[in-house]
Amino acid sequence: MEEINPETATNEEPGPNRTVPRAIGWLLRAVRETGETVIPAVVIALFINLFLAQATQVLGQSMEPTLHSSQRVVIEKITYRFHGPRRGHVVVINSEGQSEMLIKRVVGLPGETIEIRDGRVTINGEQLEEPWSVKLGGGHYGPQTIPPLHVFVLGDNRGASNDSRNFGPVPIENIVGHAWVSYWPPEDIGFVE
Repeated sequence: MEEINPETATNEEPGPNRTVPRAIGWLLRAVRETGETVIPAVVIALFINLFLAQATQVLGQSMEPTLHSSQRVVIEKITYRFHGPRRGHVVVINSEGQSEMLIKRVVGLPGETIEIRDGRVTINGEQLEEPWSVKLGGGHYGPQTIPPLHVFVLGDNRGASNDSRNFGPVPIENIVGHAWVSYWPPEDIGFVE
């Protein structure tokens, strides 16, 4: 039977990798296994965030009473790859000159002539019926014809909203997505309408 001298014993693994100490081998395996798990998870999360859906927080009171400041919603990004936004959709937009994304409601579509007086919307000379809740107010706008590939957006709280009355119709390409579902706070969980 062979004896082991403690002064000359090493921490090496037996076999062809004798030069790699066991601790380093274990560390390399742990790093590899973690990478095999974390890297695909990060790639999937980035894919979802860039192309399918993303979470965002409502900032300000411009969408009250529909959405409140600090409410959190999920934006779905697929629908508008197949068709344009519809009247009444709540959308998130990147507006030029704004540091934050804005969340607003689509009220005017390409080719329509829009006019607003005291928060009341007229489309092609007829008052728009708005089945969603609105707080009237704010300035006048128009009449103006909405250009092709643009939409006109307003906040539901017309007196406290920075919207198309200030920055004009929004190019459809600037729409990040459709505000789909509210997930926080718990009492507001549900679809955004």
